[in-house]
Amino acid sequence: MSESYPSPPPNSVGMVETKYVELFQDGLELESGVKFGPITVAYETYGTLSPSRDNAVLVCHALSGGAHAAGYLPGQKKPGWWDILIGPGKAFDTNKYFIICSNVLGSCYGTTGPSSIDPSTGKPYALRFPVVTIRDMVNVQARLLDHLGIRQLLCVTGGSMGGMQALQWAAAFPERVKSVIAIATTWRHSAQQIAFNEVARQAIMADPAWNRGDYYGTEGPRMGLAVARMIGHITYLSDIGMEKKFGRRLRNKERYGYDFTSIDFEVESYLRYQGHSFVERFDANSLLYLTKALDYFDLTQGTGSLMEVFAGVKTLFLFITFSSDWLYPPQQLKEVAQAIRRTGGDATYCEINSDYGHDAFLLEHAAQAPLIESFLLRAHRHTLEGDSGEGI
Repeated sequence: MSESYPSPPPNSVGMVETKYVELFQDGLELESGVKFGPITVAYETYGTLSPSRDNAVLVCHALSGGAHAAGYLPGQKKPGWWDILIGPGKAFDTNKYFIICSNVLGSCYGTTGPSSIDPSTGKPYALRFPVVTIRDMVNVQARLLDHLGIRQLLCVTGGSMGGMQALQWAAAFPERVKSVIAIATTWRHSAQQIAFNEVARQAIMADPAWNRGDYYGTEGPRMGLAVARMIGHITYLSDIGMEKKFGRRLRNKERYGYDFTSIDFEVESYLRYQGHSFVERFDANSLLYLTKALDYFDLTQGTGSLMEVFAGVKTLFLFITFSSDWLYPPQQLKEVAQAIRRTGGDATYCEINSDYGHDAFLLEHAAQAPLIESFLLRAHRHTLEGDSGEGI
């Protein structure tokens, strides 16, 4: 008897399809200087592109996300990762906007990455895959938009790593971006942020099953990847949030086990679950590549001058941060907003009170939705009032 799946709710985009396109037949020159291609890109779209092509919104995903941002894929019970904000009548209203979401270069959800087959060898690239950056990801997205016939975006948005991509879009292609919504992100990693990623990478590479990246066809570094995810997940939460959710409660027992093999605390059980479930859906090498891209990201390219980056940029900006986010503290996006204002640009900064920590960008939909809705209406109004096509 086949398993039945619930019908999509009325405010859902419904059943969707992941599409694939092969780009850069002649190769893309990466920021590292390596020329790489061809590149397969996985993407999904929701809504309808207007005749004037002025309602396109690019949604950029975070580290472990993918192209499936909304709706339901055949055979899957869970909707896309941002379904709570994308759909008819939602913040990213598909009755008004044409939403595009693509999987980033280096990931493992359909776009070319280290687990993809190298056409020259017939085997997975593994560590033969070149190192990529946020800028490289954005360059691939720009070519995808060219393929879709979209010259200019009404908005680019994303949280965490997706927010970095949104900021990079404004810096690299200001003439193609009318507005940016960057959420729970930063303009460059601090030493502490790099340190957490390095510990996660070392957990993977210390697993003997990693085999210097050539583990495809085997179970691979399951324990190393699980530990890496556990480390990351701690940074996604907050102290007060963890205290409310777990405290020092014991897991199905009344006293300590007094050993190192049993699970004593609820929080231990939670982290182990998160780690082991992640192993079933993500590639360890992709985690190495994407965390390195995060660490290399510096919007100023080492100059430290955000004002230089945004001088003359006419894009509208909305920055959303969360009070308990200690992975990407609010101050980091506030610095970007201040720099834009000092150059005469237009930046709105909003800090939401939340106990959810960094994960708030995926959970605090009720607080984010009205901010996003009003900002998109404002951006679209600027378009209708007749700009030159070179930005707002």
